Amino acid sequence: MYGPSVHFTDCLSASNLCLGIGRATLEAFLREGASLVVAIDINGEKLQELSSKSGVECRVLDVRDGDGIRALAQSFTDIDVLFNCAGYVHQGNILETTEERWDYSFDVNVKSMFHFIQAFLPQMIEKGGGSIINMSSVASTLRGIQSRCVYGATKAAVIGLTKAVARDHVRQGVRCNVICPSPVATPSFTERSHDLNDSDKDHIDYIQDIMIGRLAYPEEVANLCVYLASDESSYHTGNVFTIDGGFCL
Repeated sequence: MYGPSVHFTDCLSASNLCLGIGRATLEAFLREGASLVVAIDINGEKLQELSSKSGVECRVLDVRDGDGIRALAQSFTDIDVLFNCAGYVHQGNILETTEERWDYSFDVNVKSMFHFIQAFLPQMIEKGGGSIINMSSVASTLRGIQSRCVYGATKAAVIGLTKAVARDHVRQGVRCNVICPSPVATPSFTERSHDLNDSDKDHIDYIQDIMIGRLAYPEEVANLCVYLASDESSYHTGNVFTIDGGFCL
């Protein structure tokens, strides 16, 4: 898609590959010329599906494991692109959110990014640059979503984290951007939407019946990740990329 201007070699994708976006992005990075993609997931069975792919290294790892992430960074010292995509969606308003679910949500959705960026940023600085891509959501500072209290709080924090990293390291060649999708047609989202008590059903109806007419495809988010990883986006840092089909209009 971007021809010879694509310039990234080794990429690390910290994501839940069964959700669709992580897997689609891995496939897109390979198509666009990544020499190595390191795929991280807590689900070893899903990773096994990728083990035969050329150019893919798989590691079973809990994204809450700071020590494990730091050890991973010692094993892969030439990463150009870091894609943080692991996430947990909690259903409930603030009165329905337990402290345990609050802490778990922040550990998976925000603290994991803290660990990965802190572990891999020094090597990017040393080699003169890199691209960090964080996954947030329209449920953040962009829009309040019903029954997504802690989820929206975590995704708002991701936007703040992204801008802070971008500002602190803008003169060291490291770019950090954040993607905020509306609901994406992934297996996880489809499963939640079948629950009549889950607020995602309302989001689907709004997008399909009033706005663009369909949910986003994982591949469309992946294409944006490829752009942010490539030289084509060399002037973007600290930017919030909304991909929502008009959901926030």
